Amino acid sequence: MHIVACVKRVPLTDIQVKVAADGKTLDTAGVEYMLSFYDELAVEEAIRTKEKLGGEVTVLTLGPADASKELRECLAKGADRAMVLPDNAWGTRDARSTAKALAAKVKELGAQLVFTGRVATDRDQGAVGPMLATYLGWACVTDVVSLELTAGGGKAKRETEAGVETVQFSLPAVLTCDKGLNEPRFAGLKGIMAAKKKSIEESTAEQVANQANFDKLELPPPRKEGRILGEGAAAVPALIQALRNEAKVL
Repeated sequence: MHIVACVKRVPLTDIQVKVAADGKTLDTAGVEYMLSFYDELAVEEAIRTKEKLGGEVTVLTLGPADASKELRECLAKGADRAMVLPDNAWGTRDARSTAKALAAKVKELGAQLVFTGRVATDRDQGAVGPMLATYLGWACVTDVVSLELTAGGGKAKRETEAGVETVQFSLPAVLTCDKGLNEPRFAGLKGIMAAKKKSIEESTAEQVANQANFDKLELPPPRKEGRILGEGAAAVPALIQALRNEAKVL
């Protein structure tokens, strides 16, 4: 079985974001990157599936050519191959163009199963996984928190606002991974050394135009500074007055 884990390189979640001079992109000066959290779950589940059912795991990303650090982390954990589709405009790609380009490469690789994160931690849209499945014409189960797989299909549990659903599906399929599905492993020394010897493959992505473009990017207005109304019980009347007359929440 050929398994693909689609991943995305994203900025660290604790960075101080700055808007670039063009007003449409982020200022990347000094920005550090990481693998999107939910994509780590996807990589872990792909490796576990290979360990259980056999096969090969390819980690696939559409993004900057220098995403090798994140891809080598995946190789060190047990992925067999890592491939990047270089794209200088990856930060402004819409979900549709990303999904369509990934789908073309997944078909070319001959995969039968694709894992993605539930959302990417930079955009938080959750759209690429279902769109990828649509372009492939495959079954799709989103927000998976529990999974039982066989060579022909499987049963997944997914969290919804109404509760936990149990879904049966056949392969090929795209599964998006949510918290609780697994606990991503740490790379061991042996895996890290082996990953250094593996090459990061580069492949041309299908050229797909955006249907949605960034018009303007701006930060939310800064919050007003807080103030201390007093101490202890003596401050309660002033607090109630502020909540009623200023915040208007009472």
